[in-house]
Amino acid sequence: MERKVWNGWKRKALALCALACTFAVLPQRSAAEAPGPTPAASAKEKNPRPKSGFITSWDGAKIHYIEAGRSKTPIGDAQVGNPLPPTVTVTKGQISVTGPHRFPSILFVPGWTMPAWIWENQISHFSADYRVVAMDPRSQGESSKSCEGSYPAARARDIKAVVDQLHLAPVVLVGWSMAATEIASYVDQFGTSGIAGIVFVDGAVAFDMTGDGLKGYFDFLKSEQTNREKFASEFVRGMYKKPQSEEYLQRVIKASLQTPTDSAITMALAMITTDNRPALAKIDKPTVIVGATPRMKPMFEDMQKRIPGARLEMLEDAGHALFVDDAEKFNILLDEFLTSLK
Repeated sequence: MERKVWNGWKRKALALCALACTFAVLPQRSAAEAPGPTPAASAKEKNPRPKSGFITSWDGAKIHYIEAGRSKTPIGDAQVGNPLPPTVTVTKGQISVTGPHRFPSILFVPGWTMPAWIWENQISHFSADYRVVAMDPRSQGESSKSCEGSYPAARARDIKAVVDQLHLAPVVLVGWSMAATEIASYVDQFGTSGIAGIVFVDGAVAFDMTGDGLKGYFDFLKSEQTNREKFASEFVRGMYKKPQSEEYLQRVIKASLQTPTDSAITMALAMITTDNRPALAKIDKPTVIVGATPRMKPMFEDMQKRIPGARLEMLEDAGHALFVDDAEKFNILLDEFLTSLK
């Protein structure tokens, strides 16, 4: 939803930062209150409430995570409702019954200033069939507030620590906004061993920041320093195409403000000075790019060309927070991607 308050360079800066930075779209909860089902979640059977915990990352930072769902290998000789093997043709009304099948885990990574529970609809939906983990990146949510490691390559090492210490491999990495370039940094440093698939969600891995665009971006970040609460309010409200309640928006704003201002600015500057396009050629696992920002479509198309076999899907009726604006369509798309993995 375009907001009139962002005219001129402010509108351009918002678009650039919106793509790079992820914002919560779900009610704020403490670490002890794990997400539960919402009306937008699927009608799948309810699972036990998610649990949360911490891992210790490469430099001692504590990274908070939320976990829910099944183990990767179903128990028993057969499971009802699991995906059929690719060689089987499904007929209408058919009930799928398969033997034990090794499912990938799913790791959801939010972007700039946002917490793990932003993925609440997805945690509720996918935990019926998969082991699901969502993490608070450093300086966000319940994770350590650190002055160090606020750049894509270091934050990618946090993702690696979560994958390794929680034994998530084979894992599907789902990264929104700024997390897209962090996942590219992950592949650049660690390769794709243990990765089952990658989903980039309305995020780019490089930005052309020159001339007036660069000045506008710096002015935009200056406004964050001078009036953080006003900045967060206007930015968050511009993230949606669909109406959100005031109570809901206030919770999103509160979540954003958990990240120290200096850390938020450092992360935003590190993002625009990182070009991870060369890393995309190293991706040799199934990949889908899901976009919702029309003006960024050329960037998504460039990413698609650089990743062998990558798919691009645009959700026309959703804002940057597309997996909340259109949770059902996003979940269906991700469901299809997951069941296509071998």
